[in-house]
Amino acid sequence: MNMKQLLFWATTFILGLTSCKSNQKVVYAPDQIVPTERALLWKVSGNGLKKPSFVYGTIHMIPKSDFELSDATRHAFDRSKRVVFEIDMKQMTNFKAQLSLITKSMMGGGKTLKDLISAEDYAFVKEAASKKGLPMGMIDRVKPMFLSMMLGEEEGGPDAESMGATTSVEMELYRMARRRKIQTGGLETAEYQMAVFDSIPYAVQAKMLVDGLRSTATLEAGEENQMEKMIRLYKSEDISTMQAQISAEEGMGNYEELLLNRRNRNWIAEMDYQMRRQSTFFAVGAGHLGGKSGVVALLRQAGFRVEAVINNAQP
Repeated sequence: MNMKQLLFWATTFILGLTSCKSNQKVVYAPDQIVPTERALLWKVSGNGLKKPSFVYGTIHMIPKSDFELSDATRHAFDRSKRVVFEIDMKQMTNFKAQLSLITKSMMGGGKTLKDLISAEDYAFVKEAASKKGLPMGMIDRVKPMFLSMMLGEEEGGPDAESMGATTSVEMELYRMARRRKIQTGGLETAEYQMAVFDSIPYAVQAKMLVDGLRSTATLEAGEENQMEKMIRLYKSEDISTMQAQISAEEGMGNYEELLLNRRNRNWIAEMDYQMRRQSTFFAVGAGHLGGKSGVVALLRQAGFRVEAVINNAQP
């Protein structure tokens, strides 16, 4: 065997090893599964993926002045062929799709919001609904968690020039996807979320509704509140503390498994499927990323290499 042949076979052997390594499941040591890095953007590779995909932590409401995307995040977005949200934002912004959910959004047993909360809280919710142009007579029987979504939506839809003082990272990413004509998708459907709501007593939902609206109101008034703390953690990219804070929130109680952990586990198979088809940019709430039951840990357990993209490092 001459030198050229030797080099050829040596190169072929090395490339073969590299290829096998990229196709094999990545095995993390037990103490390396739960993420400790501060990062919102995570690169997913290995385990047979032809191209990397990305997971990005979002926040559902943030002052517009605080919203920004790093260059690394924009680069990862541009590299991706598809953007996938918790629920496809196309569905969440489509009026006909929303109408189909109306019948499923009503409380059973003749219950109304007035039956579930104090007169003071009811007046507070009524005022919030009025600002959105929603008369209480129309929404009094709506399930409180669905009502939370309605009252939390931005006015004017995805093409509005002005949305007030707050925005959502999901909506901003959806606008980017539309401008660049990137296909979007969802990890679960709005119908599934409605079914999740049905597992939580109406009284608990009503308390979550009022607490969420009061937190938003104090944020707009410039006062210290739970949401403001969460925004600080989000801007510092501290997903571990964000997850712990969500778990400790009053009202979460026995519903953390239902609202967070079970959904995280359900997402992994769908993420696996999407990533094997094409490079995908997943945008999910940052509170879903950290902890032993978070998306990062679950993807690592599934055999993927999941790496934090720190600051403006090239993903």
